[in-house]
Amino acid sequence: MLNLLRKNIPGITLLQLMSDASCAAVAALLALRFRGYLPTSGLNEFAPACIFAVTTVCLNGAFGLYRRDQKMSFREQVGRIFFAAAVGAPPAYLLASLLSGSSFWDTLTVAVPIAFVGLLFARKVLVPPLAKTFLPHRVLVLGTGADARVVEASLASLDSPGVTIAGFYKLDKPSEVAVSPNRIVSSSASLEQTVAQLRIREVIVAVREQRGGVLPMQSLLECRLNGVQVTDIAGFFERVHGRVSVASLKPSWLIYGNGFRQGWVRSYVKRAFDIVAAGTLLVLMLPVMIIVALLIALETGSPVMYRQERVGQRGKPFTMLKFRSMTRSAEQDGRPEWAAVNDARVTRVGRFLRQARLDELPQLINVLKGEMSLVGPRPERPAFVSMLTEQIPFYAMRHSVKPGLTGWAQVRYSYGANIEQSVKKLEYDLYYVKNHTVFLDFLILLETVRVVLLGEGAR
Repeated sequence: MLNLLRKNIPGITLLQLMSDASCAAVAALLALRFRGYLPTSGLNEFAPACIFAVTTVCLNGAFGLYRRDQKMSFREQVGRIFFAAAVGAPPAYLLASLLSGSSFWDTLTVAVPIAFVGLLFARKVLVPPLAKTFLPHRVLVLGTGADARVVEASLASLDSPGVTIAGFYKLDKPSEVAVSPNRIVSSSASLEQTVAQLRIREVIVAVREQRGGVLPMQSLLECRLNGVQVTDIAGFFERVHGRVSVASLKPSWLIYGNGFRQGWVRSYVKRAFDIVAAGTLLVLMLPVMIIVALLIALETGSPVMYRQERVGQRGKPFTMLKFRSMTRSAEQDGRPEWAAVNDARVTRVGRFLRQARLDELPQLINVLKGEMSLVGPRPERPAFVSMLTEQIPFYAMRHSVKPGLTGWAQVRYSYGANIEQSVKKLEYDLYYVKNHTVFLDFLILLETVRVVLLGEGAR
């Protein structure tokens, strides 16, 4: 596993990235050869292959093809792989033609089908057996209770060939058994002996209550010193699902754990990127914003802009801007309401704006003013914040960073419209607060492309 800027990249994902990039590059070179453009001299001749490979990998990432926290159906994979290749080819070849001074447009009809077949073959036929052979990851779960069952279900839901549960190790102190008795390994041998015999790479401690000598600490230390990874359930949940479990969260883990870094370099880089990106987007999207404003005015009159108080960094309120997507009488009684599925208050134009996320464009002004960032937890209204802070532990922690136009919760979870869904969203927000880096921001912006194009989570 590679730790890239505090973001763990599983070995299977690295293997998939390399195979996808290779397939795309080979497809581009074969297309050039087929069309008579032989790459015989100069690095510029290889520009289409390199750019097509990078663009394809980025789009695959945007469409969630490197996610390991959930299995994707074969039909979904086929559609997203083809869409990524088809969308990525034109800009890649356009840029390549500018760099090399030649025209490669006629190679698109060859490059896309070859890339599609190659990517699909690598993903379904080549990578899984390679991962199982060269990247085996055998796991021993310490515990047999409800938490152990959660670990088993989580690993079963992963799209990660090579990861297998070798068994469950029962603790000395009596506890409930929520897993299959057939999968409980004999505890006649010590934990470190069992780890060695079963060739275990990781021990997952699936025990929430660890006081009173419940855990064999000396054995766990021996495992750790022998190079075996030891992970508690909170760390496992964070790594596998990309969220911090509120149920297993303890103040001590927040105080002593890694992450939650707010260095000045990170803040300055993020602010500089926000200013440049938001300013550029505002200029590019100005014609679209003018058209949107006209459509809203024609359907329901003025005002076309909606100003709403939201809670920002460190709990400081600010006025957030949006294009109005609901009727002017949406909250006549003044009581805040969460948007519902097929909300009757949403206008026809507003429904389209929400699906395409165009109603959020005025928030680029909030980004330029420093009240928001491009990436961060979505800001909530003060009334909802007060209610959720009272009912959900650690809710106020999401305000330790600037709110964003898009965020980890927005690309990984749907709209939160009740307490239970707000807890799930908070878990993703806490993961971002704990692990936010430039690299994670880049991943979120990539996945935002998918969310916008596929209309995920809009209401």
